[in-house]
Amino acid sequence: MNFKLIFAAAALLATQSFAIAGFGGHYSPNVGTTLKKADRAEIKGTEGKIGFSHGDFSYIQGFGFKAWLDILPKIDIEATFNIQFASYNASLWNGDEEIPLHIELSGVPFGKATPKYIAMNADISVTYPFLSIPLIPIRPYVGAGLTMYWNTFILNKSFVEKVIDRMDDDFTMDEKKLAEKVVDMAKKEGLNKSVGFHLLAGARFKLPIIPIAAYANVKCYLGGEYDSDIDAGHFAFELGGGFAL
Repeated sequence: MNFKLIFAAAALLATQSFAIAGFGGHYSPNVGTTLKKADRAEIKGTEGKIGFSHGDFSYIQGFGFKAWLDILPKIDIEATFNIQFASYNASLWNGDEEIPLHIELSGVPFGKATPKYIAMNADISVTYPFLSIPLIPIRPYVGAGLTMYWNTFILNKSFVEKVIDRMDDDFTMDEKKLAEKVVDMAKKEGLNKSVGFHLLAGARFKLPIIPIAAYANVKCYLGGEYDSDIDAGHFAFELGGGFAL
């Protein structure tokens, strides 16, 4: 009898081990997003006197936040916001003289930094828990949903040529003056916005009664618009935890 009571209590706790709602934060790298290196090339409109180059990166680091709702029958709902970023070098050239381009960051110590690529996305996902094992508080699921993307541009040769087109006619191939104009315009450039979709697979883990949960997701992103220099990669990971009630 005692064994039956213990088993029944454990089974009841297992059924209560998944929260009706939760909120958490996570580490979220995108290992597929890359920027190819651009070797020094002549800038159109400078009569071959000024060149441009930029560096590369092979992945972007990131973090994010997630809220989820498990109370609906048969499906769960997730809302996620991620921000991911990487640095790359960019320079103007006058012969062998290199002029690194730095973006001033207000309110940051040592207020100049190399250019940054920043990618943000907001996801709304519908997930289906496909396996439930009594006494094992793991909730695996698959799902899909809608994604809103925000991405910065890449400081490239085309951008520098656009700056020259907008400069006054008295521009005299002064690379230092050009560098200042490029940085000024880069600080004013907005974000690229687009809409796409995503697929996901993941799992949540929560011990009974304790209002803390852990989760892991892998997401495949479809659609969205990116700078032509960026290979979006389309795969991101989320590994984190938070409160669940």
